[in-house]
Parts: sequence; structure tokens; C-alpha cells
Amino acid sequence: MHRFAGETYTGFLYPAKGISVQLPVWFEVGSFVVLGIILALDLLLVLRRPHEPSMKEAGLWVAFYVALAMVFAGAMFMFAGPEFGGQFVAGWVTEYSLSIDNLFVFIIIMARFAVPRKYQQEVLMVGIIIALILRGIFIMLGAIVIEQFSWVFYIFGAFLLWTAWKQAQDEGEDEEDRENPLIEKLRKVIPMSEKFDGGKLRTVVNGKKVFTPMLIVFVTIGMTDLLFAVDSIPAIFGLTQSAFIVFTANIFALMGLRQLYFLLGGLMNRLIYLKHALSVILAFIGVKLVLHAMHMNELPFINGGHHIEWAPEIPTYVSLAVIVGTIIIAVIASLVSSGAQKAKLDARLEEDARKSKSMSDAE
Repeated sequence: MHRFAGETYTGFLYPAKGISVQLPVWFEVGSFVVLGIILALDLLLVLRRPHEPSMKEAGLWVAFYVALAMVFAGAMFMFAGPEFGGQFVAGWVTEYSLSIDNLFVFIIIMARFAVPRKYQQEVLMVGIIIALILRGIFIMLGAIVIEQFSWVFYIFGAFLLWTAWKQAQDEGEDEEDRENPLIEKLRKVIPMSEKFDGGKLRTVVNGKKVFTPMLIVFVTIGMTDLLFAVDSIPAIFGLTQSAFIVFTANIFALMGLRQLYFLLGGLMNRLIYLKHALSVILAFIGVKLVLHAMHMNELPFINGGHHIEWAPEIPTYVSLAVIVGTIIIAVIASLVSSGAQKAKLDARLEEDARKSKSMSDAE
């Protein structure tokens, strides 16, 4: 704790430059309280009125959450200065991009388990809450490890480079059709109905209480969130070592993700180069982490345990420019490519088939 001009501040160490970010306690606590209230109201809205939001409704919500993130970024610039304000923006953009990548998997999960569109909001909201809890745990553990062991940046950097390489391979698409072994065991052990019963986890079949397929959907979403948390937390720690910035960037990245799912719709299938852009971003941050580890080196078998002074530290504004520029290029290239046009047509045909099936079922 620190006191300046009669106000209490907390310090989050930024090891790369020996600077600690000073933020008023009321600002930190107030941020979490306000964000918690907004998320609670959002969840309450979903539970009380399950529906498929219109493009206008989804667009307004996404715009609201993006504007909220920009307001918070402005507050960070005001209270913590441009360095930490820039770190928040870079972290938020990176996490938001990785969260959009989550949507590809969520779309596959929803389609595979045939979750009714009316209840997909509820599934997505539960997934977001699970993601927040898991990321909170990972952030606390990561902050503790980083504070005690600077060499962990070597591991984080190598892991991100490996993740970037795997993502660039475009492999594993066929694996989506195979059921996870854990899900198979759950189906055998837990009594389960064949069909959904609204958004309920349990229902009654032949006078006996059983679980609905919604349980499997939630388990699958949770496992997916865990995998994405393992990837995303090292990535943002490569941009800032402030636990407060890391956690708030993750919260803002996940807020509005539910509405973004419905807003983008078929556009998700057209962003064919987004995965490649994310692999470039992860590789860039991986290199940045390795360089940072070299600069802070204390391992005795590397340079005799001394810092490697010639290893450059990549400034925050350079990281932000690379991240934003890569995403813009990928989106533009995706939208103008012939592959995206084919994906658009396939999505339209799939939507027409879904509507025809719904009409026949109603008859």
C-alpha cells in the first residue's frame, strides 16, 4: 500500500522496467463492483427472458461493452499513465481476439449438441462465468509464480511459440467430430434424457428424474474454457505483469462475447484468416516473453546467471501496433478472399436448411 495526496494506493509491480502502477483502492474495488453488477444483471436478463437476440439488440450490447472498455482505458491513462493504459488496451485487444476464437469452438459445440437457439444465450453466459473463474485462478497463480521466478517467462514464451505453431497448422478439424472420452463416460454413468427440456439441467422421464443433454454442453464448454485459459493467460502476461490489468482485460474481453456470438453469426465462417492472425500474435508475444526472460535472466547456465543486456525490450506501443495491425489485415484479407465468399454461401444454405427443418417440425 502507498499513500499520496491523502489517498491510498496499491502497487502492482512491473518487473520489466522496475515501475509499479499506483492505483487508488477505490478505483480498483469500484471497478470490480461495477463490473460484477453488470455481469449479474446480464445473467439475470438471460435467465428471466431466454431468447435469440436480434442483430440490433446484439449490436447495441456489443457497442456498449466496447465503449465501457474504452472508458476504462481512459481511466487507466488518467490514473496510471500512458504506459499502463497502453498495456490494458493491448491486453484487452489480445484477449478479445482470443475470445473471438473461442466463438468458433462454441459454434461447433452448439451445432453438435443441437442446442435450441432460444437457450444458447444461457449456455454462453454459463460458459463466460466458468471462463472468468478459471482465468481468475490462473491469473493469481501466474502472478505469484512470476513474482518468485523470473525464469518462468522462458516457459511461457516457449509454450506460446508452440501454441502458435500448432494453431497455424490448421489441424484438428476432423477431431471435432469425435466425442471427448470424458463426455462418453458421463453419458454411460449419468442417467440422461435424449432431448432438451428448455434450459433445464434435469427433467422427468417416465416418472424418473434424469439429466438433460444441457449438462454435457456445460461440461464441454467448461473444458473448452480451461484449454483457452491455459493459452490466453501466458499471452497477456507477455504484455503486462500487473495482475489488476490482466484480470480486468480478461473481464472486458469476455463481456459482450455472448452478444457477439449472435451478431457475427455466419460472418464467423468467413473470417478464414483469423486463426492465422492469432498464431502470428501468439508467436510475437512468445518472442517478446523470451526476450524479456533474457533481459531478466537469472539462470546460472545462461550467460553465467547474469542479465543479457543486449536483449531488447519491446515497447507497449509496438506490441499494440503489431496486434491491431495483424487483426485488421486478417479481417480484410478474409472478407475479400474467394474462400470467404464460399463460406458465406455455405452458411446461407445451412441457415435455409435449418429454417426449412424448423417449419417441417412445426407442421
